[in-house]
Parts: sequence; C-alpha cells; structure tokens
Amino acid sequence: MIAYLKGKIIYKTLNHLVLEVNGVGYQIFVGENFLNELRLDTETEIYIHHVVREDASDLYGFKTREDKDLFEILLTVSGVGPKSGLGVLSLSSAGDIKEAIVRGDANLLTKVSGIGKKTAERIVLELKNKVLRPTGNLTPLEGGNFGSDEIDALMSLGYSLSEARSALNAVGPEVLDSGERVKAALKKMLRK
Repeated sequence: MIAYLKGKIIYKTLNHLVLEVNGVGYQIFVGENFLNELRLDTETEIYIHHVVREDASDLYGFKTREDKDLFEILLTVSGVGPKSGLGVLSLSSAGDIKEAIVRGDANLLTKVSGIGKKTAERIVLELKNKVLRPTGNLTPLEGGNFGSDEIDALMSLGYSLSEARSALNAVGPEVLDSGERVKAALKKMLRK
C-alpha cells in the first residue's frame, strides 16, 4: 500500500492532481482546500490513503497525517465514502472538524454534498469517542473532572474547545457544582 509520496505536481483538475515521482505520474484525489494551496511545477509531499477495490485502485492525498487519520476514521462510518470524506475535510481544519464532532454539531457536516442529516448525526454519534482519543489533538473529556455540559457552556460564550478544557482542568476538584466550575473556569480565563 502507498502511504506517502513526494514529487512534482504536473497537472491539476477540480478534484485531483497528478504527482510525478521518479518518472511515474500518480493520480491523487485531494480536497478542495488542499488542492487550492498546491501549485503546478512545485515539489510537494502528500500523505496517501490507498483504496483498492475490485474495479479500481485510487489514491487520496492529504497535507498532514492528522488529516489522513481523520479521513480514515470517517470511512469507518456507514454511508461515508472517500468522496464524502474529502468533502468533510474541505470544510475546515481537522482540529475544527473534531471539535464539531465532540460538540455534537451535525449541522456543519450536512454542508458536504452527499451527507444528509441522518448520516451527519451518525458521524457525530459513532466518532465522538474516536476523536477524543489522546492520540489526536483532543484529550478525552472523561479524563478531566468536568462534564460536556460545562464545556458546552464555555463554548457557547465563544471559547474554543481547547480553551474550555484547559480552564476546566485548572479548576480544583473540590468545586463540585457544575455552575460554580464554569464560573471558576471563566475567572481563570479572564486573568490570562
């Protein structure tokens, strides 16, 4: 299986590029955002997800390993194929998509062609715990001494998931009331 390629971009279309590596041209499907960053006749590195089926052998390319990892996790959800997975990654950064999944924001995912409300809700439901693993940028919510309602309260005030998590982790375990924990976290964030 091909996992990584480094070469020169010799051709681009709306959804794929051709990367020349040692005289061989590889057709690689990439997301819109990543494709817009790439320039013809430039050397680039692309992380690859190789899909082998009975009738095809397709390569899907990503800027970072985090993007590739999220793509591969998305493919585990029934109803999400490689094209939809690329569409999801074209919405925003992998970190922002993970945050949306953790928040339960299925509406963001419905902006992708081919992903309806039910599929978006299935993605959120099935992947919430997978994107919370410490191997990614997000740490598990259950690892902290706070609940998702406290995270949601801080995020509704405009703080990012990581800011909310950091502030809540800084609140001592002696504060047990959810409302008091949110107030204490807000005070810590305002002092910064």
